[in-house]
Amino acid sequence: MPSHAIDHITIATNNGAIGGGEVMLLHIAEALRELSIGVTVVAPAHPSALADASHDAGFDTVRLHVKSRWSWMWQLRRWDARHRKGVLWCNGLVPATATWGHSDRIVHLHQHPDGLHRVLSALSRIGARETLVPSAHMLTSVPGARVMPNWTQRMRRRQRVAAADARFSVGFLGRLGPDKGVHVLAEAMALLEREQPGSFRLVLAGEPVFVAKPKSAQVESALAEVETLTDRVGWVAPADFFDTIDLLVVPSLIPESFGLVAAEAMSAHVPVVVSDAGALPEVVGADAGLVTPRGDAQALAALIARISSGEEDTNVEAQHARWTEHYSPAAGTGRVREVLTNLAAAERASQKKGSKENAVS
Repeated sequence: MPSHAIDHITIATNNGAIGGGEVMLLHIAEALRELSIGVTVVAPAHPSALADASHDAGFDTVRLHVKSRWSWMWQLRRWDARHRKGVLWCNGLVPATATWGHSDRIVHLHQHPDGLHRVLSALSRIGARETLVPSAHMLTSVPGARVMPNWTQRMRRRQRVAAADARFSVGFLGRLGPDKGVHVLAEAMALLEREQPGSFRLVLAGEPVFVAKPKSAQVESALAEVETLTDRVGWVAPADFFDTIDLLVVPSLIPESFGLVAAEAMSAHVPVVVSDAGALPEVVGADAGLVTPRGDAQALAALIARISSGEEDTNVEAQHARWTEHYSPAAGTGRVREVLTNLAAAERASQKKGSKENAVS
């Protein structure tokens, strides 16, 4: 007999397209299924990527035909009031805001709210039974929430084959924007090239999606300085990308709410360097993690040089063990079970309290 009494969860998505939050939605759905909990996923019919992925994975999938984000929120609110089964898991600020005030909801926020989003974040939690965030760092902007770190599938890295020219390959995977620190990494690579010509290569995986033209131009200007030692591979599967690099760098300048790419590298036994932005040091660990000050190209170049020469221990096995304990599918399923158990316990306590009050009256 399960330790929780919840038998069905309806998960509402933030977007119809698939980003980091939507990847987590599918992971959560898988964890719920493993716990023998019924799952319904509600998503926009267009774009259809998330709905298609949910359907292909065998989950009951509801597609709402909407024309904009506002119509998605309105249609979701109406659908939730009339048709929802079980507890609603709001996977992001959009469904959480759309259903504010509705009962039996879990609000799961994946990004630091700021400006208007901070107001909407507070509004969205009205009536929620639980608020979840992926890192302790996010508690600074969502106080009182429960920390439920993200998790990743294991990336099975094949045997790393060194480049024919024996250059040390430094990789970046993500959105090519200045907030992700790509220009800082480019500057660090330029410093390394001046100090050790021909010893390093930069492998960039990603595109400047949702990056404004002036900001994209800033990144492209920095990358032009290291064009001769840069391979741009576009969007690529993380597991395939990790096979081609010696080191992953996550040089973000913004306060990241988690660090999914860093966790994926840890799962694949790939050394990873992160900046001290937001939750990134929290993900890799204060003791075994390789952390540099955000925006400091010289410090980043010096650390890469020490790693390439073997002077700096990358703690790969310790990092993989940390992934297994905290960010693996097994760890994620355990945390979902804990959330459901806590919700059920709170409901039983509420019912017991109500029974006593009725008996007194």
